[in-house]
Parts: sequence; C-alpha cells; structure tokens
Amino acid sequence: MKCVFGQCYAEHFDKLSIALVEVLRLRKLVKPHCHPEPVEEPPTDQTIMSLNIVLINPEIPNNTGNIGRLSLGSGCNLHLVKPFGFEIDDSRLKRAGLDYWKHLEVSYYDSIEDFFETHADKNMAFLSSHGTKSHYEIPFEEELFLVFGKESKGLPKEITEKYPDQLYKIPLFSEHIRSLNLANAVGIVAYEGNRQLTTK
Repeated sequence: MKCVFGQCYAEHFDKLSIALVEVLRLRKLVKPHCHPEPVEEPPTDQTIMSLNIVLINPEIPNNTGNIGRLSLGSGCNLHLVKPFGFEIDDSRLKRAGLDYWKHLEVSYYDSIEDFFETHADKNMAFLSSHGTKSHYEIPFEEELFLVFGKESKGLPKEITEKYPDQLYKIPLFSEHIRSLNLANAVGIVAYEGNRQLTTK
C-alpha cells in the first residue's frame, strides 16, 4: 500500500494519542469529555446583609456620592439627615455616585430630631473619635443603624453625651492624624459588619 510519509506519520500519531488518553483514563488521571463539576455560587450582595448607614449633616458632596455607591455595593440602606453642606442635585455628588444613585435606597430627614423620632425603636451604633471601643466590638445585627457625623466636627455633642455606651471608633495607628476620611470610615465599618454577619 502506497502512503505518503507525512500522512502515515500523522495517522500513527493520532492512534498513539488516543491510546495514551485511554490508558490515563483507566488510571483515573483524566476524564474524557467530562464537564467540570458545578461550583456553588456565593450569595449575592442582596442576601449578605441589611445594615443602615446614616450621615448626620454631611458637608462634602463627593464623600456622600462615594458613600452612596458604597451603600449600594455593600447592600446597605442610606439615610441622609439635613441640613446638608450642598444641594442634593449637586453635580459633584452625582459624579461621585456615577449612575448608581438611581438604584440606591435613600431616606431623607429634615432634622436630627426627625431621624430619631422615625427610628426611636431601632438599635444604633455611633461612630466617633470620642468612642472608647473599637468598631470590631460593634454588636452587628440585621437592620442595625451605623451613625456617622459630619466631616468637620463629627457627631453633635448631644448625641455623644446621650449614647456614651454606643460610641465606637476606628483604631488609628499614627499620632499625626485625628480621623479618617468619612467615606473611608463608612467603608471600613460597613464591610466589617458584612463580614461578621456572614460568618455568624
């Protein structure tokens, strides 16, 4: 039988490859034509947690916009307490929140009194540089309200004095700064709550 060397070589090589795969299959080293086992999907953000982020009299629109985006990404609800240091339609807020703002659950309150009257029966944790306990010690639970003050002064004195046992702070490891950027602080606390709630 006539055969071109290259063609015969290719045919023998194919047969050898098939035989090798069959040997490996029998030794359970490979599984021919098998599909990978399905990997269980992690829970979506909507099922992870349900915390509430509260900003008391926020002053900087970029921070509020970033926190809005963070709230959506972390599965939190956002509560904004007036007066603000900007207009709610400020272009800087929209730019920081990008196109996510329209999907966010936001509640607005005319004053601090309005906020506390609306949520008088809710559990809250207050973040302040005057706190004596670390944010790691916050008793995170579903629907907990995490309350943050304005960028320049933090929480009003009447709040810190009224709820001393519910004051928490983020540890700082340098004597050269007094506090973190508000948006960064919110992110640290919200995702710590996220972590604790998903590991309970």
